[in-house]
Amino acid sequence: MSKELLSKFCCGDILIQYIIDNSSGKIEFNMIPTELEYLVDYQKQYNLDSLIQIKIIGDDYPNGFAHGVTMRNSMTTLNLKYHCQTCEEKDDCRIIKTILVDSRGYLLEHKVIWYFGYSAIEIITSFKNTSESKVSIELLSSFSVGGITPFEEDDASNSLILHRIRSVWSSEGRLESIPVEDIQLEPSWSLYGVRCERFGQVGSMPVRKYFPFAAIEDKKRNVCWGVQLACASSWQLEVYRNDNSICLSGGLADREFGHWVKDVLPGEKFTTPTSIVSVSQGDIDLLCQRLTQFHNKALLEQNIKVEEELPVVFNEFCTTWGNPTYENIYKIANCIKNKGIKYLVIDCGWYKASNRNWDCSMGDWDISSEMFPGGLENAVEIIKSCGMIPGIWFEIEVAGRDSDSFNNTEHQLKRDGVPITTGNRRFWDMEDPYVINYLTKKVIDLIKKYGFGYLKIDYNDNIGIGCDGSESLGEGLRKKIIASQEFIKKIKREVPNIVIENCSSGGHRLEPSMMSITSMTSFSDAHECNEIPIIAANLHRTTLPRQNQIWAVFRKEDSSRRLIYSLISTFLGRMCLSGDIYNLDENQWDIIDKGIAFYKKISPIIKEGNTQFFGNRIKSYRNPEGFQGILRTSNDGNKAIMIIHTFKNNVEEGISMTLPDNFSLSIHSIFGEKGINAKIIDGRLQCNLNKSFQAACIYMEKSEIR
Repeated sequence: MSKELLSKFCCGDILIQYIIDNSSGKIEFNMIPTELEYLVDYQKQYNLDSLIQIKIIGDDYPNGFAHGVTMRNSMTTLNLKYHCQTCEEKDDCRIIKTILVDSRGYLLEHKVIWYFGYSAIEIITSFKNTSESKVSIELLSSFSVGGITPFEEDDASNSLILHRIRSVWSSEGRLESIPVEDIQLEPSWSLYGVRCERFGQVGSMPVRKYFPFAAIEDKKRNVCWGVQLACASSWQLEVYRNDNSICLSGGLADREFGHWVKDVLPGEKFTTPTSIVSVSQGDIDLLCQRLTQFHNKALLEQNIKVEEELPVVFNEFCTTWGNPTYENIYKIANCIKNKGIKYLVIDCGWYKASNRNWDCSMGDWDISSEMFPGGLENAVEIIKSCGMIPGIWFEIEVAGRDSDSFNNTEHQLKRDGVPITTGNRRFWDMEDPYVINYLTKKVIDLIKKYGFGYLKIDYNDNIGIGCDGSESLGEGLRKKIIASQEFIKKIKREVPNIVIENCSSGGHRLEPSMMSITSMTSFSDAHECNEIPIIAANLHRTTLPRQNQIWAVFRKEDSSRRLIYSLISTFLGRMCLSGDIYNLDENQWDIIDKGIAFYKKISPIIKEGNTQFFGNRIKSYRNPEGFQGILRTSNDGNKAIMIIHTFKNNVEEGISMTLPDNFSLSIHSIFGEKGINAKIIDGRLQCNLNKSFQAACIYMEKSEIR
């Protein structure tokens, strides 16, 4: 194999390289921190891995015992030849296009977009059929990064770690870090036999079991490569090896994993979901910051002015538990007015008939005359008169078993000709013009009529492997999810500046394509449990804190310690309040008022900053032990907060943490229980939290800016 460097491009502190084998026309994409180029071993012996992975029906499957484990490096991929490359500079970005061709008349484009000032790049792949026959694709990657690690001449044994982020309902975002040897991703003695770890999720809840995220860390060189997929349907990631190099690729779940086949007719073009890719000289948490900070681009494009100061939300779900009425909305609004709360959200149940549950009644969207006599107008007006923006809850894409819409099967998704029924829900066909017209009337017209400025979109069950109506179940699913996203965009066009919350039984849709079209997201359905700060901190690795809405639910029996623990949990993102607020006493309200004021003081750091993790590894989330410290530092380094939560068996002498090198901030103020204090001595932050389930937030800044 005659490998040589075809081209390289600097994208800020990322150096991307294209390596070509002139004898075969195969081309590989890799990336390194620009400062470490001098360490690259360009003589490393390994087989180049194509920057596009594709499998077309009828072509040979891969060998090396790979068939059924992976579709990578099929004969379709091996037949691709490098054709040309262009680099275009625009006002806000650099675009690098690399064109591969197949002699049968197929043209593939690998596109890299680097937006100036960001520490991650977008990679997108497209396939154009220039032949005279239909092509059926059963794998097409969004991205593929090869050559990991380029800093060692051999297989870098005992140095490489696979990082994944696991997720289940009410326990989102658990980091899993595995030496590649532990999942048998080291080459064989003969360099024959494929090793591949393929993982992902199948269905319409993209964050289920795993987030669409993966990273490979070279512990020896302190370098991490990683990706987030912007895909709200079935997706997969693959860590692949058969020699001294590891490859990381992913995109739509393929035919084997996600029941996906895509027909591309002559003259047609198909484009994959976007991948967000980066490399860092630093640990996994630094890499995650680089990936999530790319999400700021979409928020800047949304430009929702009311969101700039990260206002406080009150959602009445944990107050009425699906039974909102005019009377309790009136009571809540008057209780929380002048408390510094911007949004009051009427959650689920406003539409249900008597003797029916909220979670079986979605779909008809007729306002309950018993709960809201005369409609929602009076409730909306009382919210507005109390100085807040009214919000409303919808689960747009489904019909509940107790609704008339449940039986409107002509316009619902089917599999094998049968309506897809999951629990008490069926799913609208979001590509059906009838459905769009119906939802426009029921959802958009209602929002306009009553003047809602906030919309919570929930989604509480899963379509599964896919639906009828397309060339494959997986392609049907992909198209329906894109149609759902298009309806959200329609809402935004018809109701400018509306604030939209992305919810899916909490965090099941915490992925970039959904986050890019909404203002914020529900972090989890963990409403009142001790693990809330653990989950909220986890999500700093996957989403921007400014978009991460965290519950603080108050009960009349809550102690001051419990109230403070709950309030400080919300400092890890967006404050969302609920609970028995009209049963609280004066002392409890005093704590809450001070918590809201402190949140507003530190919100600029929540909005724009960097996160570092302290404390012991939390093994059990339901019964956590030890403590957690989260240091959030402003981008300019002039301000910071340390958010500390203790759990069971915390040390009696309190908390002590070694701060980063050159940390020069001083303690300004503390929110916590009476008697809690903190100090910085010889580079260590010490705090006298020494009881179980306590919390404190320590605000620090440079002395000269006080």
